[in-house]
Amino acid sequence: MGTAGRFDAGAEHERARAALRAAVARLAGLLRDVADPGVPSGVPPWTVGDVGAHVCAVYVAYGSAFTHEFQDWDSVLPVGERTFAERVTSVNAKALGLIGEEARTCLDALVLERGETFLRVTEGLAPDAPVTTPWYGPDVAITLAAATGMMLSETLLHGLDIARGARLPWAIAPDDARLVLGQSMPTMMPFAVDAARARGVRIAYDLAVEGGPRLAVVVDDGVATVTRDAPPRAYDCRITTDPRTLLLIAFRRIPLWKAVVRGAMRPGGRRPWLAPRFSGFFVSP
Repeated sequence: MGTAGRFDAGAEHERARAALRAAVARLAGLLRDVADPGVPSGVPPWTVGDVGAHVCAVYVAYGSAFTHEFQDWDSVLPVGERTFAERVTSVNAKALGLIGEEARTCLDALVLERGETFLRVTEGLAPDAPVTTPWYGPDVAITLAAATGMMLSETLLHGLDIARGARLPWAIAPDDARLVLGQSMPTMMPFAVDAARARGVRIAYDLAVEGGPRLAVVVDDGVATVTRDAPPRAYDCRITTDPRTLLLIAFRRIPLWKAVVRGAMRPGGRRPWLAPRFSGFFVSP
């Protein structure tokens, strides 16, 4: 799960924070423009209002590692052995209850407040500062850089889900997508590997994102490792794509095959036919 490479981690983290601050403000503005929060969103069965409440809950969750305002996770966390996908799906459903009906009447203000709270309480902390994330698993913590990247991805992608449902404009800039891919994917993709589908599989993918980052994704008998700017090695399949397309594929907003047909994702390398299998090795709750 390495992130070795030639990029400036501190500078990129600051860019991600700036992008998150701008995206939070844009999302608040989008929610203000929603005429009916009860309409279906781009992620059924959730409504547009459900998606807005979910984003607020995400902000509360990541911020609670520093504000300590919500440390009793017993009411939200799943009980017993669960896969990563099962844990996240269960927590997502229960966490909607963190945002009550009264709060839903002012989601725009709540999104802005909670997003700014996270940025304020993490100001000046190092990118590798630990963030406790019990919803991913018992005693699991990720870096602040990865958490910031995940919050940015939630804001950008759920902004798209809200906009699609409300029939409003929403754009994801390539530079913002690059920040999500570089900051969070090396940490989160190994969590999200589908162990059953990846069992017995040994494939090395070279994800060449236009303008960066470059990710080496190795699936090896049910386990995945993701290394940023990896040293030269032999790959089975190279996938060249723009950052926005990869972000949308990673979070199941568009299917991989459609991106290939449109030319937005181009397979290459020794075994290019392995490209369509790539997204099947990972889950996106």
